[in-house]
Amino acid sequence: MSAQLGDTFREVLGHFATGITVITGTSPDGPLGFTCQSFSSLSLNPPLVLALPAKSSKSWPQIARHGRFCVNVLTEGQQAISAAFATSGGDKFAGVSWSESPGGLPIIDGACAWIECEIETSHPGGDHLIVVGRVRHLASTADGASPLLYHRGRYSGSRPAIAQRNAFHA
Repeated sequence: MSAQLGDTFREVLGHFATGITVITGTSPDGPLGFTCQSFSSLSLNPPLVLALPAKSSKSWPQIARHGRFCVNVLTEGQQAISAAFATSGGDKFAGVSWSESPGGLPIIDGACAWIECEIETSHPGGDHLIVVGRVRHLASTADGASPLLYHRGRYSGSRPAIAQRNAFHA
């Protein structure tokens, strides 16, 4: 891909707002995690989700080795957590409060929701992996909290007034 096409691709797809998640897991050395904005539901029956970690991720191979991961859906006030988990190296959990999911995976305190998964399958997808996770446990935890969004190269929050204005009424 040419540099110009790459820049245009990034700019055009930046118009699609995405939620921000932190994918967490465990290793013998402790908890692991990374920021992931490429996440989606896939299937209701069976309950499946998609996570798309970068092939360059240092955390994902360690998480994948255990066959399980937890998706933490961040709230609007968790930009600092997103930024910390987006950096490579260091103790990303330093100063971050968390508890364990039923399967022992890190749930970041204050997240809107969490989804604990087993890795169903993984496929190559360009410079990312396409990981299908089978949902084992999940919960929403922050009633009324707005999710952290990413749009056009920067963080954003949901805007209830805009959502209300664009609501459909039969």
